[in-house]
Amino acid sequence: MERQAEAVLPTDWGNFNMIAYADNEQEQMPHLAMVHEHFDPSKTVLLRVHSECMTGDLFSSHRCDCGEQLETAMELSAEHGGVVIYLRQEGRGIGLINKLKAYQLQDTGINTADANTHLGFKVDARHYDIAIKIMQDLGIKRINLLTNNPDKIKEIDESPILVENRVPLIIKPKKENIGYFKTKQDLMGHLFDE
Repeated sequence: MERQAEAVLPTDWGNFNMIAYADNEQEQMPHLAMVHEHFDPSKTVLLRVHSECMTGDLFSSHRCDCGEQLETAMELSAEHGGVVIYLRQEGRGIGLINKLKAYQLQDTGINTADANTHLGFKVDARHYDIAIKIMQDLGIKRINLLTNNPDKIKEIDESPILVENRVPLIIKPKKENIGYFKTKQDLMGHLFDE
């Protein structure tokens, strides 16, 4: 995987350099790095590793808090000259079709973790090795990691990248996703303290 293309993207949060990473330039769905114009890799970088969530990121679904997490990450990255790495691993790594099947199961009363295992997948099949490679390509050595996910912290912490601090990403639950928050906290160990 390598850097394939990049361009400055003016956004609601300021100017970001969008960099596409893939094995080849024909890849239709590359991983992305949104690098704020004031990014300085010689300093500790505020960084979010965000896994794609089309339903939340694009369509503002209330089943999850992903879209709000992404917006908050972009806002904080603009404030601190940070980076948002956008990984193409929809539905905790099971893809959009299986995610919709998991939603159908959730509508019968099964929680988000059990829905994935019922479909034959891990509760969370995501990996962060690609994010680590992107950080290394950007020259990042030290980060303040914007996350609530202990697995993400552990995997990055075991890499050459130094996680100096975890920065909580606290989103207020909505009535439609209170159960989702509870499952993430109780079964997946997500950290919702500030």
